Amino acid sequence: MTEITDNRKHIPLAIERFVLHWGEMGSQWGVNRSVSQIHALLLLSERPMTAEDVADTLGLARSNVSNSIKELIGWNLIRRVPVKGDRRDHFEAETDIWEVFLRIAAGRKEREIDPAIAVLKTCSAEAERDTAVSATARSRLKEMLGFIEMMDRFYTQMLTVPKPQIASALRLGAKVLNFLPSGRKKQA
Repeated sequence: MTEITDNRKHIPLAIERFVLHWGEMGSQWGVNRSVSQIHALLLLSERPMTAEDVADTLGLARSNVSNSIKELIGWNLIRRVPVKGDRRDHFEAETDIWEVFLRIAAGRKEREIDPAIAVLKTCSAEAERDTAVSATARSRLKEMLGFIEMMDRFYTQMLTVPKPQIASALRLGAKVLNFLPSGRKKQA
């Protein structure tokens, strides 16, 4: 693990590790490492931070921080907040982890799932009209489209379920299947 050192402001080791790990996770998910690190820092910050504070703490170029902040605002993960007596822009992260999760999920759905559904619909329709496309390929396109549409419907339905109920279902894990008619043991 690379440490955040040099001319940077000192941050506790636990926060440094989290910031570095969040940056790594972000890069695994296709998000710029700096964007993820800035999000992590703001997520754990006790107070709103200026872009200069962020740049100094993480040792990043001010221009990189500015662009990353714009991206985080676009994802609705951070917001500008006024600080009395200071004309500079200050930023804070959404700290409700459920909201963070939902906002990331909504952003990924909009950027990835919705376009995938549109392409699969087009490909499936074109495959049905094209005799050069094998029955196997047509079937697999339909199956993939059906699966992604089902997951999209599930996601949309889950948005209406109160967070405490979702949390309860998640805590149950696989036990939730016992509540389904096909999951119950048949009584003699």
